[in-house]
Amino acid sequence: MHIIWNIVALLIVLGTMVFIHELGHFLAARWAGVRVDKFSIGFGPALIKWHDKHNTQWQIAILPFGGFVSLYGQEDMFNRNKYNELPNKKRVGHYLSVPTWKQFIILAAGVFMNFILAWTLYSTLFIVKPQNVQLPVVGQVIQKSAAFDAGIRPGDIIMRVDGEKITNWGDLIIAKELADKHDADVILLRNEKLVNVKITPAERWGLIADGSKTEIRKRNFLTAIYAGARETYQQSKTLLTVLKQIITGERSSKQLGSFISIAEVSGHAMTLGILALLSIIALLSVNLGVINLLPLPVLDGGYLAILIIEGITRRKLDGRGMEIAIIIGWILIQALIMFTMWNDISRVFNLN
Repeated sequence: MHIIWNIVALLIVLGTMVFIHELGHFLAARWAGVRVDKFSIGFGPALIKWHDKHNTQWQIAILPFGGFVSLYGQEDMFNRNKYNELPNKKRVGHYLSVPTWKQFIILAAGVFMNFILAWTLYSTLFIVKPQNVQLPVVGQVIQKSAAFDAGIRPGDIIMRVDGEKITNWGDLIIAKELADKHDADVILLRNEKLVNVKITPAERWGLIADGSKTEIRKRNFLTAIYAGARETYQQSKTLLTVLKQIITGERSSKQLGSFISIAEVSGHAMTLGILALLSIIALLSVNLGVINLLPLPVLDGGYLAILIIEGITRRKLDGRGMEIAIIIGWILIQALIMFTMWNDISRVFNLN
């Protein structure tokens, strides 16, 4: 029953994120005048399908781990001779029939919608749920820790870390993660005076919050919108930093999880209620948006990078070389999926 609950939660979370992402591509394509042949939630054979008045096939496929929007002629972007040989009536609605800037908008719209979804959900959560915020006031400093050696003392209020404003203890935790492996410049408020200290790299800073220093924060519409945007930005920045640290070896790649991890987190969130589930959807939507912006073939970011390079060089990138790059991109993505699956399987069955 527990596994079924996790699967249901996974389908809800993934379905929401994928639908919003692909809806971005779909709406942008319709706006640009590009024909949409298929809108699919999932991959493989269709379980349910229907056609709209524009003859777009909508479907829910058997493998729910992703989705796609099939645009008329998009596969010809690296074989423009095929497009040039088409008669004029066959070019109507073709992906290559619209200018490059419209192609850019179509490709970027999916990621844009993921960030909009996260922003909307975070803003909504800030409006409907007053937060009991743990203020960034130091309660204890562990002896001989990085923070103790830097001169931080109980009662200090953490104001900024590496230039980033700290408004609660959660911000401090994120800032500590971002500062991993390098000196962190910290601004404190001590006895109504600002004090600058530097914390050297350490696995733990050795700070414990003053549990009595909390604050109930209720936000109106405007402040919630701002807080939602800030949260979306902070989560995006954190993920990029973590990815960079994994690539450089500063952080273990075993932290990468697959659909199994997403199912577990989503299932737990669903047991806590709708607000917790919305929070997970917002966080994972940010992750999906950031990952899709990476300049790798087959990801939106890879295609966007190609358009940018073409715009700068005034040359079209096509031919067999680009087709090979796309194939390599697919292999890399599949290898990453298998690697993260192995991470989760190893964790679940304690194989490490």
